[in-house]
Amino acid sequence: MVRSLWTAATGMLAQQTNVDTIANNLANVNTTGYKTQTNEFKNLLYQNLQTVTTSANGDNKPSSAQAGLGVRNSSITTIFKQGSLLESNSDTAFALDGAGFFAVKGRDGVTHYTRNGDFQFTLASGGNMLATKEGLPVLDSAGKEIILDKTYMTNRLTVSATGEICYPDASNNPQPIGIQIGVFQFDNPNGLVKEGESLYTQSAASGEPRNEATDPAVEKTKVIQGYLEGSNVQVVDEMVNMIVAQRAYELNSKAITASDEMMQQANNLRR
Repeated sequence: MVRSLWTAATGMLAQQTNVDTIANNLANVNTTGYKTQTNEFKNLLYQNLQTVTTSANGDNKPSSAQAGLGVRNSSITTIFKQGSLLESNSDTAFALDGAGFFAVKGRDGVTHYTRNGDFQFTLASGGNMLATKEGLPVLDSAGKEIILDKTYMTNRLTVSATGEICYPDASNNPQPIGIQIGVFQFDNPNGLVKEGESLYTQSAASGEPRNEATDPAVEKTKVIQGYLEGSNVQVVDEMVNMIVAQRAYELNSKAITASDEMMQQANNLRR
């Protein structure tokens, strides 16, 4: 009886985490560059009730008798599926079509990575710096901050599909100015550490970032100016997942109630 109580309790805890993850997905349905997260479960240890089982005639059965001890969350996996492209009126809005990430320098000096390309120019020493809405500097393909001197009018800048920043010449034809927005890929993006504010940090599991500008082996990501990548959250799927999680939670709750009633009946037999 006690085993059934603890087993059902682990199921309720696991489903509570599942609902928390689904709620976070729904809360970020309009967050630029957000990627859906899903819960992964694994079963706990098994208890051997009988190592060798026999039939009524004493013959050995081909399997033993083991009772499971519940479930737990093994991981929360991020689904890096391409989000929909949303048109923006900003000249410094950039969407990524591919597996790449933008690189930004955090307040701690550590390089972070993001799919949120909602940037803006801000005043910095020496000129105008391309930064995120939070003021974090965007890095170029060489890992340096993108700072343009004041001779460039920011509203006339364009960015090519490879991330090269261009400025019109005397004939009004865009010409590269020698600065390319950095785009990086990872062999295992699921190994990235989530930092909040749509930022990720590399880890031993993700591997080293691969610079698309210098690595010919990676498939290049397309940079699209004037668009932002929306979240890839599918509201209908999340609502269905929430209903399934709620039903699983209720079933585990009923298992606890059933175990409690059976223990109560067993206790009443002694009276």
